[in-house]
Amino acid sequence: MHFRMLDFASDTYFMGEALRQARKARSAEEVPVGAVIVSGGNIIARAWNQVETLKDATAHAEILAITQAESAIGDWRLTDCELYVTKEPCPMCAGAIVHVRLRRVIFGCPDPKGGAAGSMINLLQMPQLNHRCLITSGVCEEECRQLLQDFFRDRREQNG
Repeated sequence: MHFRMLDFASDTYFMGEALRQARKARSAEEVPVGAVIVSGGNIIARAWNQVETLKDATAHAEILAITQAESAIGDWRLTDCELYVTKEPCPMCAGAIVHVRLRRVIFGCPDPKGGAAGSMINLLQMPQLNHRCLITSGVCEEECRQLLQDFFRDRREQNG
């Protein structure tokens, strides 16, 4: 029987890379969410929220990273990949994650109002669906949360 040890040092490293992407989003005045997809210990996709930049409601970091990863792998199935994202995926992103069969999703901070990896609903492990992902939450949680809180605080101050 083989047990795979989770390497929390790697989780922290890859979440740090997702945070770099989230900071790019913040610089572009986008909601600061970043994502990376890892295969075999290598980053194969990096993305940040670009909803406003691309004028596309589906341009969430996770969706953009999935599209890049599919190109890198040469297949739409990402069964041996892991997604690192700074905020818990929304229902749209969770649906895409299940559809491409990502093995594992690692996220920073939860989204109590709209999170689809356990906060509001858990689409990633819904028994009725054809795939279930392993979930690790809370990696670099405080840093991920602070980035979002600072962004929305600044936005409120700008809008008076």
